[in-house]
Amino acid sequence: MTGDGLAIEVSRLTKRFGDVTAVRDLSFTVEPGVVTGFLGPNGAGKTTTMRMMTGLVAPTSGTATIGGQPYRRLPRPSRTVGAVFDATAFHPGHTARDHLRVYAAMGGHPDSRVTDLLDLLGLTEAADRRTRGFSTGMRQRLNLATALLGDPRVLLLDEPGNGLDPEGMSWLRGFLRELAERGRTVLISSHALGEIQQLVDDIVVIRRGELVAAGPCSRLAGPPAVLVTSPDADALTAALTAGPTDGGAIPDVEAIGPDRLRVRGLDAPGIADRAAARRLRVHELVVESASLEHLFFHLTRDEAATR
Repeated sequence: MTGDGLAIEVSRLTKRFGDVTAVRDLSFTVEPGVVTGFLGPNGAGKTTTMRMMTGLVAPTSGTATIGGQPYRRLPRPSRTVGAVFDATAFHPGHTARDHLRVYAAMGGHPDSRVTDLLDLLGLTEAADRRTRGFSTGMRQRLNLATALLGDPRVLLLDEPGNGLDPEGMSWLRGFLRELAERGRTVLISSHALGEIQQLVDDIVVIRRGELVAAGPCSRLAGPPAVLVTSPDADALTAALTAGPTDGGAIPDVEAIGPDRLRVRGLDAPGIADRAAARRLRVHELVVESASLEHLFFHLTRDEAATR
């Protein structure tokens, strides 16, 4: 696959269904060359937003453009955008090969592309089986093959990991990472935070159709936490929160179990120094990688608290 990606620009996008506002004044940018996670609780408006990007849903107001153009103005849309929204969008009597041939013909793509994608997606052995017998994971692979028929520069994937086993998820991560490294634009919606954390570079978080945060995952997640095991946990908590760190902030200390603390805002040597100064026992200090799940719940909790 060759070619540069195209930025997706969402500007003040709003969608109302009667009295329900599914998306409200939403703005963000998805850059090429990185994998962007589009995150939010179920019902947050992720799928509606992605469908507005591809013209399947008309916005009430605002715009969504791909490379500066709305989807309907793209000259050959399937060569620019590949989208996966529905893991059941197959005729049950068609084989995988039949399905791809139909969509290849509709998009004006060569039949040889079908054979290439069946091989690329690991579907060659199942190519002549009817899709009614496919597992959810096989359906996800066939959906992705359909989206890739035009060798698109932009991929929009709605919950692409649903139904994939660990081997399938590992393959999907490697495949999408390779696309991003080749300059493609990859946007993935998901609520499976543990899986998505291993894949994405940037994140866009929404709740109730509104933007909560957007940017590089590493910047938004902040420094890692430190897990502390101490039989003097209560006294250590008091010591750690008695005053600010050298950076001027008071550490955040969370009790996560008997004799267990999660500390943010102070590194392991700093925790050990404060414990030693007060002759408090510390049995273990473990640096915990920044958790996308913690970041997500922190962001959506803060957003909800402002309502």
